[in-house]
Order: sequence, then C-alpha cells, then structure tokens
Amino acid sequence: MKRLNYKIIFHLMGLLLLFNGGFMLLSALVSVLYKDGVTFSITLAGLVTLFAGTALMYTTKGHRKEINKREGYIIVTFGWIFMSLSGTLPYMFTGAIDSFTNAFFETMSGYTTTGSSILNDIEIIPKGVLFWRSTTHWIGGMGIIVLAIAILPLLGIGGMQLFAAEAPGPSADKLHPRITDTAKRLWLIYFGYTVLETILLKVAGMNFFDAINHAMCTLSTGGFSTKNASVAYWNDQPIIQYIIIVFMFLAGSNFVLSYFAFKGRVQKILKDEEFRTYSLFIIIFAMITALVIYFQADLSASSIVHPEVWGGAESSIRHGLFQVIAVVTTTGFVTADFTAWTPFMTVFFFGLMFLGGSAGSTAGGVKVVRHMLMIKNGLLEFKRTLHPNAIIPVRYNRKTVTEHIVYNILGFFILYMLAFIIGALVLSFMGLDFQTAVGGAASSLGNVGPALGSLSPTDNFSALPAAGKWWCCFLMLIGRLELFTVLILLTPFFWRNR
Repeated sequence: MKRLNYKIIFHLMGLLLLFNGGFMLLSALVSVLYKDGVTFSITLAGLVTLFAGTALMYTTKGHRKEINKREGYIIVTFGWIFMSLSGTLPYMFTGAIDSFTNAFFETMSGYTTTGSSILNDIEIIPKGVLFWRSTTHWIGGMGIIVLAIAILPLLGIGGMQLFAAEAPGPSADKLHPRITDTAKRLWLIYFGYTVLETILLKVAGMNFFDAINHAMCTLSTGGFSTKNASVAYWNDQPIIQYIIIVFMFLAGSNFVLSYFAFKGRVQKILKDEEFRTYSLFIIIFAMITALVIYFQADLSASSIVHPEVWGGAESSIRHGLFQVIAVVTTTGFVTADFTAWTPFMTVFFFGLMFLGGSAGSTAGGVKVVRHMLMIKNGLLEFKRTLHPNAIIPVRYNRKTVTEHIVYNILGFFILYMLAFIIGALVLSFMGLDFQTAVGGAASSLGNVGPALGSLSPTDNFSALPAAGKWWCCFLMLIGRLELFTVLILLTPFFWRNR
C-alpha cells in the first residue's frame, strides 16, 4: 500500500476553505444590502478563511497529483470537518452564537443538512448570518466534495475517488463518462431548481429574503428556516406549502432522474424501481397521516400558529403530505408538531426517520433503494429455502444485483442500526429520557432535524448538554457520509502503509 499523499490532502483542504470564504463574502454582501450591522464581522470571517485556504494551497503546491481511495476517504471526512470548523467564524465573530460548541453544532447541522438548531429566537439573528446559515445547507446539499471536483481539472487531478466516497447511496450513477462533467450537470440542475423555487415562493407571497433562504434549505433537504415557527408561519397560505412540498419531493428523488426528465427521457423515470417505490411510500404514508389528522388528531394541541386553518379535509391532506415528505426526505421543515397528534403518529414518524430519500438525492437516511433490495433479498430467501440448489439473484431495474452489493447493503443496515442503538445509549447515559434519547439519535444519524420528546418539532437542541451536542455532531457526520466513509478512518489497518 502506498504512503499517504498528505500534500494533496492539505491542498484540497485549502481549496475547500477558499470555497467557504467566498460564500462568507457573499453573506457579507447580503448583510450590506439589509444593513444588519454585522457586515464587518462576516467580512472578517471570510477573509480569515480565505487567508487560511490560500496559505494551505501555497505551502502544498508541489504535491503529487494523484488520489487513491485512502486519500479520497480522508479528504471527504476531514473536508467536512475543516468546513464546519471554519463555518463557525461568522457566528462567533458576529456574536450571534457566543459558544464554540453551539456554533460548531449549528454549522455541522448546516453542512450535513440535518437542520437541528440551538437558536431559540431565529428572527432576531442578523440577515447576513441567517443567509450564511442557509448557505451551509446549500453547500452541503449536493456535497462540498462534488462542488470541489467540478474544478479539479484545473489542478490536473482526477476526482473519481472523491465522488465514490461522497455520493449519497449504494452506487454513484454517472450522467457522463467524465466525473467532472457529472458534477457540473448535477450542480446546474441543483442551482436551477433553487432559482425556480425562489421565484415561485416570491410570487406566492414570501418576501425575497425568506424565499431564497427556504429554497436553499429545501433543495438541500436541510430544514433551517428564517422563522421561529418554521413553515408553520405560512399555515394560512397553503400555496407556499404546496410549492415547498413539490421541491422537497424533487430534492428527495435521484437528481439523475431530473437530468433524464430535462432530456425528454420520461420513460426511464417511470421505469425506475426506486422512484416508483419512493413515490408509492409517500402516497401511502401521506394518506394514513391525513386520515389520522382528520379523524383523530388533537389539532389545537399540534398547531404552532394559525389554529383557525385546521380541521378541514384540505388542511389534513396538506399537513399530512407536508410532514411525511419533510421526514422521509429528511428536510425537517414543520407545519405542526406531529408528536402532539396521537401516540400512533409519534411512533409512525419515528419509523419514517429510518426510511430516507432516494440514492443520488440530497436526502439523508438509509435510502429507499437499500430498503427495497433488503426486502427483495429477504423474500427470495423463502424460495432459496425451498430450492437450495437454485441460483436466484436479486434484481433491480431488471438487472441482476451482485452478491457483493447485497452484502454491502446488509452490512450497512446492521452498522446503521448499531450506530443508532449506541447513539441512543450514549444520549440516555447523559440523562436524557427514553423518547428524547432515541429520537435525538435517529434524527441526528438520519439528518432529519426534528425529533421526539424534548427535541420535538416545537423545541430545539439548545437544552442538550455540551457533550450531547458533540455526540450528535458525530452522528450527523457519519450519517451524512454514509457511515463507512468516516468509520473506516477509525480502523488501525486503514493507516498502515503496508
């Protein structure tokens, strides 16, 4: 095994810091436009980040221009950590968050598109800082590494190893043979959807600042809002919530399918098994939720604002559909406290936290395709029991799935559930009650946002002890990077040169 190419690792850390610093200066421009009084502080944060990035790139400019798998894993994991560490600066320099632990939690929650927050009053935060907060979602949504590899040809570096480590899901579908062209196409779709949703939300009645922030946080399946009540602030404007529903659905589906749609290859989308299953899950779960809301839920207890809009068939369908899509896609926006509907709904939404969106989307969680293949393999075990000598492969989209992929998915699921159990045990050891511990672990690991107990949709994570916040940050990171990417760094054999 070759020795690690440390120079290329730190060179790319510098490149990522340059990206971060550039987006901080964009947030400073927003601060100027809204005259919120923190322009200098955000600008300083951006300049410090740019300086650190430039210094790293300059001191490592003589690097060997090749990346193997080991370096790819290190760059992805430490890239997120470097970005999160530098991302705390706008919060710290402006005084919007005075504790480093809280600032790091908010930043990690942003980049991992979890959407959990420690801010008790979002609406008093300066506009420039709120824009930066949403920007961390937007950067993290498609993957900071995919963003970086779009320009790696300028450095003479191939990015396939990075894409394999970063791509959300069990496989990385490519639109074009060259990975950099794939990254550019994905970002073009991502950017286009963000612009379109911003325009539609503005036309529907949001002001421009709220519209662009919610568009960035929708397409990234993040969930940060500019309002304390989240999207419940617009419970009296159903059209706004329907627009967000549509874009949450798109963000939770494979972005490769969006590319096929724009190319007119609609049949390829309709034949995709994962997309059909993803859509069917949402329809069935939304119908169940709407029926429970209409016939059983205590609407007055669950309403965050505008209780007068509750009670009818339309509002039951809308809130059911909104909350199901928000949790399945791990976006985490809320229009109501679903834990206050009925005990059945609390358990129901807890289960949805383990579903996740499609592979190749910006959603977190286990992913629909993994559930599909595990179920298919489980059902085929009955046939294999009756016909032990028969070769009965698992098929997906009419193609045979290799045993290696099936074993990888089973291994991932076992590791995911083990991480959840250990995550909940650690939180309970810190004094959290059962609902809060299991909800916080499931939400952090699945990058969902709202949880259960004292971390419900109407609460936030500010009351967690400092150790609990750091632990949740770790769960967010391993959940966003699909477990193996981070946990492999904790194994002794990974660091051996021979």
